Amino acid sequence: MDNSKQKEDVITTEIEAQTSKIPSDVFLFSAIGAIGISFALKCMKKKDDAAFVGQWVAPILLLGVYNKLVKLAK
Repeated sequence: MDNSKQKEDVITTEIEAQTSKIPSDVFLFSAIGAIGISFALKCMKKKDDAAFVGQWVAPILLLGVYNKLVKLAK
């Protein structure tokens, strides 16, 4: 096996071991929190800030899906 591939496998395994310890609810509630903060900023007429925070929702949910897949793969 290529040494760089082996290093990547070790790093990936360690990242997956750490991320699998995070409960899935953390990602869901973080996304809901980002939606709430974005809505509050929009109500305060801070349109650019609201859009910035609102864009966090999809990546947070994707991290939650990744977290779930890592847990199922074990």
